[in-house]
Amino acid sequence: MFIHNINPVLLSLGPFQIRYYGLIFALGFILAAFILYYFAKKDEIENFTQNDVTNFIVYLIIGVLIFSRLFEILFYEPAYYFANPAEIIAFWHGGLSFHGGLVGAIIVGLLYAKYKRVRFYDLADIIVFPAAIGLCFGRFANFINGELWGKISTLPWCVKFQNVDGCRHPTQIYETFKNLFIFFILLGLRSFKPRKGFLFWHFILLYGVIRFFIEFLKPIGWYFLNLNTGQWLCLVMIAIAVTFIIKEKYYIKR
Repeated sequence: MFIHNINPVLLSLGPFQIRYYGLIFALGFILAAFILYYFAKKDEIENFTQNDVTNFIVYLIIGVLIFSRLFEILFYEPAYYFANPAEIIAFWHGGLSFHGGLVGAIIVGLLYAKYKRVRFYDLADIIVFPAAIGLCFGRFANFINGELWGKISTLPWCVKFQNVDGCRHPTQIYETFKNLFIFFILLGLRSFKPRKGFLFWHFILLYGVIRFFIEFLKPIGWYFLNLNTGQWLCLVMIAIAVTFIIKEKYYIKR
């Protein structure tokens, strides 16, 4: 058993706090910027230059923040946020929905691709790599925050979180490894030089499938037919990904 007594605040300067969660969130976008700079420099994204990277990342941050918070409020904890409206803008306290962030990122990507006449899949097939690593860091940040813990467990690696009854599944750590696993799978698939969109839709599929099963270890969410909110959103991801994989005939040789 591990006793969680990690302080989520790295540094306090009066009322100003620097939290691990915010630093890790920012790190994910910095990583995305560096990777996009690299591919833009190699001219691997048509009509997308190094000068476009900064603008795209700024729009991406805005889209991810807005939609991830919106999904968290509407689908996960509406009662809490409507009772504590000041918390709606307290992003540094956590509470960002991956599914909402994904929707926000896709909307920004589609709009920016149309505006710059860039092929969406050129961007999407690259963004999945910093996304997987960023999500890996993000879930570890959830662990540092002591949030999104799992059900009570008797396993030797269970964690006793502060102000939470029982020893719990560290589902944040499970998801940390899940995202790292997805990163290496996509990296291996990229070596085969697949068609455009292949990596993006397999990121969606892998994330949806693996998280669907991890969700069984969580006590949170709205339940319908014994599935929680996260699982229903994952099923939507899986259905859409499978539809596009079949439609694009990725496994049929051309």
